Amino acid sequence: MITYPNCKINFGLHVVGRREDGYHDLETIFLPAPLSDTLEIEKSEEFRFAQDGIAIEGSAEDNLVVKAYRLMQRETGIGAVTIRLTKKIPFGAGLGGGSSDAAFTLKMLDELFDLQLGSARLKGLASQLGADCAFFIDNVPSYATGIGDILTPLGFNPIEGMKLRIEKPEGESVSTAEAYRGLGTERGIAADRERRVLLTEAAKERPERWRELIVNDFEKSVFAGHPRIAEMKERFYDEGAVFAQMTGSGAAVFGVWEA
Repeated sequence: MITYPNCKINFGLHVVGRREDGYHDLETIFLPAPLSDTLEIEKSEEFRFAQDGIAIEGSAEDNLVVKAYRLMQRETGIGAVTIRLTKKIPFGAGLGGGSSDAAFTLKMLDELFDLQLGSARLKGLASQLGADCAFFIDNVPSYATGIGDILTPLGFNPIEGMKLRIEKPEGESVSTAEAYRGLGTERGIAADRERRVLLTEAAKERPERWRELIVNDFEKSVFAGHPRIAEMKERFYDEGAVFAQMTGSGAAVFGVWEA
């Protein structure tokens, strides 16, 4: 069995505030994007995992694909498989590539072993692996709140029919921890929130208004430490993009052009 786990972009990202558990509540729109990895899974006598493409540091057991298999094995008692992952989605980019790989692993195992767990159960399992993993189960444009795990289908894709380009400056990588460290005070976050248009409403506006209405709260601090990311965003505008923004906590930037 072979699938192509796709990445996502964040169409706007608001940090609403810090939770008691140390995480932050967010408001964002997840949109599926076409850049994909390749994932193959087949039943085997013993578990095997192989990965090529973009090199990923760490042991195999640290890979979200392997963690997804181990979780499914504990929950359902499935047998051994051989997994081959070809990595094309860059990491440290805000594209959710690892989360997508994990979610697709769960879906493939569900089908391969005819478990028939259903979307809700798979989302519950995915949420144990990462905040944005659950999005890739249904993989449709969604409004996300909580830590990114409370999902409401958007019902439309604001960039449908537009030309999308995603680039990551060579050598740039931003950890989520670094991005959060650069956020302002809780008072500043709250004040910003009062001035904002709800993302679901902003997404319905004409594309030429998105630049003034839709923001990514991580951009200010990330751009200060990584000016090449800011330069890429401006280059997209110089090349005629109707809207451009850093996705997630960076370092990738996307731009959209009228078709």
